[in-house]
Amino acid sequence: MPSKPAPIKKAAKKEPAKKEEEKAAEPAAEPSPEPAPAEAEAAPAEAAPAEGEAAPAAEGEAPAAPPAEEPKPPTPPPADEPTSAPVELFIEDKNDTSVTIIWSQPENIGPSGLDGYTIEVCKDGTEDWKAVNEDLQKSCRYVIKNQTTGDRLKIRVVAVNAGGRSPPVALPEPVLVKEVADRPKVRLPRFLRQRYVAHVGDKINLTIPFTGKPKPVVSWTKNGGALDTKRVNIRSTDRDSILFIRAAERDDSGVYEMTVKVDDFEDKASLTLQIVELPGPPASVKIVDTWGFNVALEWAVPNDNGNTDITGYTIQKADKKTGDWFTVLEHYHRLNATISDLIMGNTYKFRVYSENKCGMSEDAAVTKGEAKILKTGIEYKPPEYKEHDFSEAPKFTTNLSDRATTVGYSTKLLCSVRGFPKPKIEWMKNQMIIGDDPKYRQICVQGICSLEIRKPGNFDGGVYSCRAKNDHGEVTVSCKLEVKQPVVADADKK
Repeated sequence: MPSKPAPIKKAAKKEPAKKEEEKAAEPAAEPSPEPAPAEAEAAPAEAAPAEGEAAPAAEGEAPAAPPAEEPKPPTPPPADEPTSAPVELFIEDKNDTSVTIIWSQPENIGPSGLDGYTIEVCKDGTEDWKAVNEDLQKSCRYVIKNQTTGDRLKIRVVAVNAGGRSPPVALPEPVLVKEVADRPKVRLPRFLRQRYVAHVGDKINLTIPFTGKPKPVVSWTKNGGALDTKRVNIRSTDRDSILFIRAAERDDSGVYEMTVKVDDFEDKASLTLQIVELPGPPASVKIVDTWGFNVALEWAVPNDNGNTDITGYTIQKADKKTGDWFTVLEHYHRLNATISDLIMGNTYKFRVYSENKCGMSEDAAVTKGEAKILKTGIEYKPPEYKEHDFSEAPKFTTNLSDRATTVGYSTKLLCSVRGFPKPKIEWMKNQMIIGDDPKYRQICVQGICSLEIRKPGNFDGGVYSCRAKNDHGEVTVSCKLEVKQPVVADADKK
């Protein structure tokens, strides 16, 4: 056996062999009858066994190298392809002149992407398809406008990209261009399903929505008759109707009925409007009975209840002495009441107010008569005493005193007396009654008697007496008055 060839130490020798194979592959069109020397060298190099493996028996016996494979040409870039057909095309809405369609994008778009959609229509019975959009539609919704009412149209959608048009997706049946009739329905708000209450002077603005196609015809009535357009304004749109009253009055109360109509279909809804205000006073009020510390009252319902139910009454009282009113009962529901805890000896008047949900009446009904609380059952009987006899004869408690005065200087004589009946007083000079002489001034107050002698002269001296008398007797007191000459100084005498 021949000796084993030396093993290849480095695998780097494979690189030139591979380069030579690539160079040999370039002129692939011209087959070479003999392998190139490089190929002959590469073959044993590639077939060199690893260490420990048996080498071929002889070089001449080595198998021939397999023929080199022809290189594949480079793959050309993929050609542009259209997308798959759009999916889920159906009608969203329609009316007398237009049809609205929506769809979903194709399931397979491909590398070329999606540029948009073309919408095509043709009349039923023909195949004359025409695009209705000049530019590609980007979204998956389109409104086909300006159609003739009553036409039947076939509709399809095509996706477009750089690869061309996709297969179309079409509606299964032709579409009739006509408004889809939707039965009208009034959506009355919850708060209007019961009685709607407002005060006189309030602004009324009620919005009632409705549905229906085509646009329903809206009409209003009040209590079965026509509305007063001077008082009530109505404004209607495609979706709702508004009832407006600028300043409500009681005459605006009533049942308002709204009717919406589409072709032969209609729907109705009614609302009750109640305009209220303060009530009037009770028709009358009177005092029925008075006993002890109590008074019974009765009154009649008011003639004007304010267009709503009376909820109660307020009763007030006033003492005749002060005239101040005080509330004794409020929110009282009956038409009669008993007022208690009144003060003995006082005289009272009463008044009654009406109440409703707006409040208390501005005026009150006042009782015509008065109720006097008498002191019944308590009668005072004073004890009987013997009347004391106060009769008494006159008696001087202070006597007159002798006096001396100077000529030209007035003086007074004083005394005090008592007696019952009141005694009569007389002044005397030298046993002569003075009477109404202007030179003298006589005063007697509360038993104090005085006699004033004005500027006495030399002849006014003497005995003055005061006499008091009544039915039970008389008494006299006296005094002496001395009138002196003024003292003259010695200088004056010389």
